[in-house]
Amino acid sequence: MNIVDSSGWLEYFAGGPNAGNFESPLEDVAALVVPVVTIYEVFKVVLRESDENAALQAAAAMQKGTVVEMTVNLAMAASKLSLQYKLPMADSMILATAQAYKATIWTQDSDFKNIAGVRFFEKH
Repeated sequence: MNIVDSSGWLEYFAGGPNAGNFESPLEDVAALVVPVVTIYEVFKVVLRESDENAALQAAAAMQKGTVVEMTVNLAMAASKLSLQYKLPMADSMILATAQAYKATIWTQDSDFKNIAGVRFFEKH
């Protein structure tokens, strides 16, 4: 199972220099887990930088994977991970979801850099 965090989705949608690093997990939708918080973050950025139609298209593409809602158990696990790794709220939610689904996180967000189960790519 794979989770692409918001930075990876945005890089892929923008066709940025690291887009190819996220192609494999994003195209394998059967193994793609999408924490709902990533949809929030990507929709917000695309809406801010483009328009609502582009943001809706991005959200629709993201929903091809298995969307995971935030539950009470995931929220409590995320809180613990946030304290343990000093992560922001969204990142801790993504990590908690990855752990619950035994998924690898694909990212270029340096907050995840030294955490097990993460495929980190330096941002160019």
